[in-house]
Amino acid sequence: MIGKLTGTLSDKNPPQVIVDCGGVGYEVQVPMSTFYNLPAEGQKVSLLTHFVVREDAQILYGFGSSSEREAFRELIKISGVGPRTALSVLSGMDVADLAQAVTLQEAGRLVKVPGIGKKTAERLLLELKGKLGADIGAPLGAASDAQADILQALLALGYSDKEAAACLKALPKDVGVSDGIKLALKSLAK
Repeated sequence: MIGKLTGTLSDKNPPQVIVDCGGVGYEVQVPMSTFYNLPAEGQKVSLLTHFVVREDAQILYGFGSSSEREAFRELIKISGVGPRTALSVLSGMDVADLAQAVTLQEAGRLVKVPGIGKKTAERLLLELKGKLGADIGAPLGAASDAQADILQALLALGYSDKEAAACLKALPKDVGVSDGIKLALKSLAK
């Protein structure tokens, strides 16, 4: 319903800001990544928004970039992840870091975000795979899927996240899954 707000920033109280648009002050919840990039109070500001209507509240969430808003929307589609949790994830890591964590299936990076446990992190990685990770992965979707499959195979064989991720970086980007696993195992055996 409300897609964008442009007005004067009248109050900053993390994670909430108030944007005065023609005499009407809108309370907007923003992730810390957006909050840090806001101008000083009294300055003009423009935020992309997502409007959430619940039984007991109507809440506006604001974002400094369209990629942040899209990541937020993908996060809240996941069962058990509400707007507050999504805001917490985007406050704890930027969209590029989140996309990289999804591409490499690194649950450890998500667990560092307050309020995200191991099971929630694994569910986020599973649900976001192919939706968010492809943004920063290899240019071809197939290549990033192959990389993710190789990573999963190495993890299933008992290698650590660090070992598997380091091995993936050394592989050619266009390698197939079976060839990639063979090359990875050869380099890990050394």
